[in-house]
Amino acid sequence: MISSNSDNKKNDNIEDYFMAKKEISQAVIQRLPRYYRYLEDLMDQGIERISSSELSKRMKLTASQIRQDLNNFGGFGQQGYGYNIKNLHDEIAKILNIDNEHEMIIVGAGHLGQALANYTNFRKRGFIVKAIFDKDPSIIGKKVGEIEIQPMEKLDEIIKASNIKMAAVCIPKNAAVKVVEQLINDGIVGIWNFAHVDLEVPENIVIENVHLSESLMRLSYRMGESLNAE
Repeated sequence: MISSNSDNKKNDNIEDYFMAKKEISQAVIQRLPRYYRYLEDLMDQGIERISSSELSKRMKLTASQIRQDLNNFGGFGQQGYGYNIKNLHDEIAKILNIDNEHEMIIVGAGHLGQALANYTNFRKRGFIVKAIFDKDPSIIGKKVGEIEIQPMEKLDEIIKASNIKMAAVCIPKNAAVKVVEQLINDGIVGIWNFAHVDLEVPENIVIENVHLSESLMRLSYRMGESLNAE
């Protein structure tokens, strides 16, 4: 086991990172959820520690890349020991700000919105869907799992009553700008945007624009490369 001194040093490192607000590259940030997922799988297998070399083989990264990524946050390994998987998993959760629960809403109760509302792994990661909204009167009042679909007119009331800060937007792109403006005015500061349009928001608002078709196009490209190589 890692000694208490090492644990204290590790905690100091992560606290120093947050105090310093070090600028981290987007490439590193994009890899952090992947580290978290692999570490979670290792914990499920009952594995307690792992070297950067072993982790690199599983993740198909170089060991030096892993060490470099984690050193951005102070480093968590010990020479000759490797990484304590649970400790590293917990520290990455802190860095990703998922060590606490985040209540969120979904705007748009179509197929995608309902799929997100029903995805149980979100709750496992600490993302709790509190409400789902739509403008279609034919589905207002129906339930998605345990969540009743609310009319858009209740958006402001529910966001403010529950102090919701995060929203997933699953609506057509021609409606997205107006809805996102309303969300921001109601107090939302984090937007997960599936509206198939890159939206510009004020600097104090965080937005993650997601385009599912782009992933399929990348898959198509790689398939073409593979088939052409045969």
